[in-house]
Amino acid sequence: MVIFEAARAICQLPNVSQRELTPAITVLQLFLSSPKPSLRFAAVRALNRVAMAFPLTVTSCNLDLENMISDSNRSIATLAITTLLKTGSESSVDRLMKQISSFMSEIADEFKIMVVDAIRALCLKYPQKHRVLINFLSTILREEGGFEFKKAITDTMLALINDIPDAVEPGLLHLCEFIEDCEFTYLSTQILHVLGKRGPKTSHPGRYIRHIYNRIILENATVRSAAVTSLAKFGAQVPSLRSNIITLLRRCVHDADDEVRDRSTFYGTILATESEPLIKKYIVDVVPQKLDGVQKAIEDYIEASDFSTSFNFAKAVTMPIHVATKEVKKTPQQAVAEVAANAGSSIASKRHETGTIYADLLNQIPEFAGFGALFTSSPPVNLTESEAEYVVTCIKHVFPEYIVFHFNIKNTMEEEQLENVCVELDLSDSPGCSFVASIPSDAIKFEQPGMAYVAIRRSKAMANLFLKNCKLTFLRKEYDPSSGEVSGH
Repeated sequence: MVIFEAARAICQLPNVSQRELTPAITVLQLFLSSPKPSLRFAAVRALNRVAMAFPLTVTSCNLDLENMISDSNRSIATLAITTLLKTGSESSVDRLMKQISSFMSEIADEFKIMVVDAIRALCLKYPQKHRVLINFLSTILREEGGFEFKKAITDTMLALINDIPDAVEPGLLHLCEFIEDCEFTYLSTQILHVLGKRGPKTSHPGRYIRHIYNRIILENATVRSAAVTSLAKFGAQVPSLRSNIITLLRRCVHDADDEVRDRSTFYGTILATESEPLIKKYIVDVVPQKLDGVQKAIEDYIEASDFSTSFNFAKAVTMPIHVATKEVKKTPQQAVAEVAANAGSSIASKRHETGTIYADLLNQIPEFAGFGALFTSSPPVNLTESEAEYVVTCIKHVFPEYIVFHFNIKNTMEEEQLENVCVELDLSDSPGCSFVASIPSDAIKFEQPGMAYVAIRRSKAMANLFLKNCKLTFLRKEYDPSSGEVSGH
């Protein structure tokens, strides 16, 4: 194990060179033939990670890795396959695909996804082998599997279609065969969208029409709507198919779903005009529109009650949204409460702004006016659990000679109001510190933040600061949320 850990440590060194890796690879190769499954697994996993950055260095282990494909431990076999797919040469692709074919049916979906990802990288590395790899992907796409596995294959095929021009037509045909028996709506609509985008530009666009129209006959409303849009794109970009597409769209105007009816009517009408600028604008080069402006324009049109002129939809789409907003100036107390509430999502670029807010807040408190310039403020620290009745966080503000403990207090009791809320600190274990001032919070209602402060003076001889037995003291009164009345003690 010492030898293995040493070899693995070399492989994980930053900026390690290929020459420096060679002795470690040789040692790991010896562990591939170990009788212990744990050692074989550890070795192949280490080689798999090295292959991501230095695939040529691991090629010397390919013969041993091929023998591990038949390993009884499926995890070891999966890592061996994915490593081979990263290190294999172009001439070994066909042989690897034959070996993997019999293996895929014996492993779980999560391992299959790992293999698919490795195949994707291999195909992009050797694009001339796309036909063999796409045929393999289409074969396993028709086998049993869950959504994530099918989505991984579909995404891989779509990536190959986008990156390898020669893979467009065979890839689209395989995807057409898949949607004939696809149980996942998301994948069907995604493939139909790609068919509408890529199919009209292929050498034989008419071959895809049958597969798309079958979805209108056999699928649910969501897929039918996507199929209608895909058909319209074929009719818009392939003039020879336009009349047939219009006929198919007119068959959909009596569909049970209103979205399908609306799309088929709209696209059929646009195509029937034979106006190329109109077809290009509303079917081919459609830019997604934000409908917030349209909604606002309709509301203004109805509110004006002037129906002598018709509503201008084209203007409403492009008009800017003018929302009347009233600027509310936050008090320093509100700003600090907001900073404390959002402390978990704060980032380094906001530190200066936060420090300014704290400095403005503390300067408004007369007791702290003579403390000098604020040196730094700590992030808020939770002093209670988030489920507690009274949630308390603390921020430490450091001045040249003073420390101010700033407590944010939140009341989670709906029918209670806290008054004269303060925090008592025990400084008995902190020699060199002296109490200066305590400023309570006057009243804290339900879900409203309150703030209390304790200031201490620190001497130059102070080495450490220890606080213990901190107490939250307050006067509790009953509060009626409906009437706003406060009573009792």
